[in-house]
Amino acid sequence: MASRNFYIQLIIRVLLITATAVLIAFSVVERWYLILFVAVIALISQVYDLIRFINSTNRKIAYFFDAIKNEDFTLRFPERVTIKSFKELNQSLNRVNGLIQEVHLQLQIREKYYQEILKQANIGIMTFNDKGHILFSNPTLERLLNYKPLNHIKQLKQIDPNLYAVFESFQPFERKLFQLTNEREQTQLALKSTPVVLDENPLLLVVVQDINEELDEKETDSWIRLIRVLTHEIMNTITPITSISESILKYYHKSDGEVVEQLEKNKISSAARGLEVIKNQGHDLMEFVQGYRSFLNVPKPDRTLVPVEKLFEKVKVLMQLDVSGRIKIQWIQTVKELDYFIDEKQLTQVLINLVKNAVHSLENQNSGCIEVISGIDKKRRKYIMVRDDGPGIPEEMLDEIFIPFFTTKEKGTGIGLSLSRQIMQLHGGTLKLYSKPNEETTFTMTF
Repeated sequence: MASRNFYIQLIIRVLLITATAVLIAFSVVERWYLILFVAVIALISQVYDLIRFINSTNRKIAYFFDAIKNEDFTLRFPERVTIKSFKELNQSLNRVNGLIQEVHLQLQIREKYYQEILKQANIGIMTFNDKGHILFSNPTLERLLNYKPLNHIKQLKQIDPNLYAVFESFQPFERKLFQLTNEREQTQLALKSTPVVLDENPLLLVVVQDINEELDEKETDSWIRLIRVLTHEIMNTITPITSISESILKYYHKSDGEVVEQLEKNKISSAARGLEVIKNQGHDLMEFVQGYRSFLNVPKPDRTLVPVEKLFEKVKVLMQLDVSGRIKIQWIQTVKELDYFIDEKQLTQVLINLVKNAVHSLENQNSGCIEVISGIDKKRRKYIMVRDDGPGIPEEMLDEIFIPFFTTKEKGTGIGLSLSRQIMQLHGGTLKLYSKPNEETTFTMTF
């Protein structure tokens, strides 16, 4: 309504100026000098009134937007004015001002609400810009780092120079572990970064979490599982040795405890067979211990850039004798000319082990397909997947499959997958399993 009245008054003033200009022109032609003089004065007055009218409206709107920009909602325009258009304009500006003030208050309430949530969160949260200035850090982070206030990431040097180096080199979507040591304790921190944009300024949001309790729980659980497997394997080996040894000793002792000087031929033959079993069991136990030693002594990776074509070709050659004609292996490269910064020998060992496991899972099927896929995921991380369409892994075994010496094979050592995961961890990567029974099983190596 205010804008319509404004335009009506503006049109009326323009029409009056136009009419006065026509009168001036007619007076010049007819030489009506008195009328010409009055018309010129009237034209000047009308132009001045038009300018004042427009400037008055513009000033109000300019004041209004300046007040909004400065978050000053106290500005009020008088609504008791004689000019109706000005009255309606002032009422509209005051109404808009009130609405914006209400929205602003709601945003402030919401902002305080979110800030309180961040303050009470049990994980540390920090945001900083590309110059290292810290825009926000919650009390949990200051407690974890035992330092406040935090204004710049250079202050982290005073806590631990290595921690500063981690933050300085942090890239978006990175995950890192850091052990913070002080005079009282050691704290294992998990750090994760996420890029955010605030007022067109790129920021990095870092979440810091103390994972000591989680690590302790996982470590205890892992020890329990490992001891259970070790106990099972050792008892399976020692029990026959003890039983056969007792049987052989009975051949050499009488019921009264005296030693038998001569043995019957059949007892000598049974004793020889028993000693052979003891020898084999002892040999198996030695192999078991040797496998344990090899698991504990994985050398540090000697990394070089290895093209995926070279890695795949090497595994193809080494796997030729282990794959029957009814099993088809597809080598798929979703990204051409992809290089991996790896220890070629170690990763070849991992890949062979995963492919052999896939072949073993397809032994009881008439046909099967194995896919070995290389590429880059959505987070720009390189990966290699080994997928088969075998029977899969039961859900109750998914948590056990990477435990050292746990195996579902009759002649398996249980070292392969745990050793493969350890090699991937030494490369700074992960080895994860996904299995859906009777559909697919996928092992994913992520670098």
